[in-house]
Amino acid sequence: MKRVQYHSYGGPETMKLEDFQLRTPGKGEVAVKVKFTAINPIDWKVRDGYLKMMTGKTFPRAMGSDFSGTVISVGAGVTRFKPGDAVFGMAQIKDGGALGEAVVAPETFLAKKPEAISFEDAACLATPGVTAWNGLVDRAGLKADQRVFINGCTGAVGESAVQIARMLGASVSGSCSAGATQRALDLGLQPVFDYGKTDLSTIKDRFDVVYDTAATMTVATGFNLLRKGGVFLDINPTPAKFLRSLLSRRLKPIVCSPRADILDGLASAAAQGKLRLPIGEVVPLNDAIQLVTVLERGRRLPGKGLVAMT
Repeated sequence: MKRVQYHSYGGPETMKLEDFQLRTPGKGEVAVKVKFTAINPIDWKVRDGYLKMMTGKTFPRAMGSDFSGTVISVGAGVTRFKPGDAVFGMAQIKDGGALGEAVVAPETFLAKKPEAISFEDAACLATPGVTAWNGLVDRAGLKADQRVFINGCTGAVGESAVQIARMLGASVSGSCSAGATQRALDLGLQPVFDYGKTDLSTIKDRFDVVYDTAATMTVATGFNLLRKGGVFLDINPTPAKFLRSLLSRRLKPIVCSPRADILDGLASAAAQGKLRLPIGEVVPLNDAIQLVTVLERGRRLPGKGLVAMT
């Protein structure tokens, strides 16, 4: 089988499409034949060495996190899946491997794919949906009738957050580029601010939750938009922000932390038509390195970039 991997941390030039031998799933793990892989910024951040204290110095390392596919085999103790099940989910950061023809992932990082959604749509859900859920549900405890402001509301995490917030009964406002305004309005946001023309610190409205899914908002601006008792969810955590969050209950740095119940919740929402991310481009595995490279260099798609394995 083939997958995209690299033999040292670094830029796009380190990626190679190479043969590999899929390891046997261990206790609590599932081997999956991949159908589609979705590209996320975390993929190249890991390859660049951004998380090397977690990922270590063993090479080659495999690219890719989010995928959909069919279960090949299961390890000891796995009870939620069996060979032949259609699934979606994500690989562990320390392992990667979704950007290939097969991958091994923890049972708790997977959910069964509802029959009502395609493998393409399912591949898009994991990292954006889990990150949105971690912020709105786990950290903010969002309730019906609360008000949410989402900076970057038409990015993958932003769109997931919009849909999850509305599913929970909250009203949602947000910011995006001028070209994405109609998309935001179609998602049900009101009002929508063009961040190219609006100084977000001057917005007069106040919100129960402000979620910076674009990683462009300062903590001061986020705090300024909060009602009393509100929380600012920051998708760009740093050691300094974690320290500051110990002193301020208003600041909550967000790290994508998957769990089985979250992934099952995303599957249910998608099956009900309440959660879906647009797909911008689909390429074969032979073109995966090129797609990752252009996205890393700033090319914008009107949706998720996918790699098809078959």
